[in-house]
Amino acid sequence: MAKIDIISGFLGAGKTTLIQKLLKEALNDEKVVLIENEFGEIGIDGGFLKDAGIEVTEMNSGCICCSLVGDFGTALKDVITQYAPDRIIIEPSGVGKLSDVIKAVQGVAEDTDGIVLNSFVTVADAKKCKMYMKNFGEFYNNQVEYAGSIILSRTGDLSEEKLNTCVSLLREHNEKAAIITTPWDQLSGEQILKVMEDGNDLVKEMMEEEDICPVCGGHHEHDHDHGHDHHHEHHHDHDHEHDHHHEHDHECGCGHDHDHEHHHHHADEVFTSWGKETPKKYNKENLESILKKLSEDEAYGIILRSKGILQTEDGSWIQFDLVPGEYEIREGSADYTGRICVIGSKLDEEKLGQLFFKED
Repeated sequence: MAKIDIISGFLGAGKTTLIQKLLKEALNDEKVVLIENEFGEIGIDGGFLKDAGIEVTEMNSGCICCSLVGDFGTALKDVITQYAPDRIIIEPSGVGKLSDVIKAVQGVAEDTDGIVLNSFVTVADAKKCKMYMKNFGEFYNNQVEYAGSIILSRTGDLSEEKLNTCVSLLREHNEKAAIITTPWDQLSGEQILKVMEDGNDLVKEMMEEEDICPVCGGHHEHDHDHGHDHHHEHHHDHDHEHDHHHEHDHECGCGHDHDHEHHHHHADEVFTSWGKETPKKYNKENLESILKKLSEDEAYGIILRSKGILQTEDGSWIQFDLVPGEYEIREGSADYTGRICVIGSKLDEEKLGQLFFKED
């Protein structure tokens, strides 16, 4: 019997870091398969996790709902047949709606023997909760509402007042989920896993209350109450503050009614990604300057997440992560080529190319 854990979270919340901690401290005796659904054309996180001894299946797609119902169902069945894992961890795109992922997994589970839905978890950056709710509530709030447990990241240097504010905002959208506020370095992987699995009762309750769409198994409406009342003191407008201009013409083909008036958007109607593979060699100081500009200068667009792995001039490799207001550069292991991915809104691809590939 394979357990399925869904670990969701908005862009840059720390999903990959949490998975690494669980693998090292709680799941090292289990055969684990990770399925990632990356937003954008360039997959990055698979390279970060390959050293952990788990199989990684990456699927790069912008239309989260459609890809999960179609390609994802096939991939999940193939994984079960090929690897016979003890546990499958699904890491959806940071801009995916958790309700869509749950429905896709539930649809496969009903047709497949030997798997059980174990936990639905959302990782949330405690420092950015309010900002993301305000600007991207349609996606962010969905991940909160459907979580059996919520694991807050970056709480270590947050004031008690700001932490309490974050928890209060989350509680407006989910009254029942356990919320982990303790810094991760003070908890063991086993402790975190126990909280995740103790949310099973809430998971089962939500699954029983939700109806599956007869067309594709997706969740189209958001008038759920999870069996209890949500008291919203603030109105989080789904017509975001930013004017999102989309150049693409995306044909879905899955039968969904993606009508903007009903606030059911594709991720790629709101977010865009820019990704490149490159053999270019960087030095740490140069990359630091690039990331500083990317995090501070709005000329490149509304940058929500950037990550990558690059070779340095001395032949070593470095990885980088960036979320609004902060970035990190660390040592990495060699990969087949350098890769860069930027996700956000209203991205200026020409300026991004000039930033990363200008001649030194």
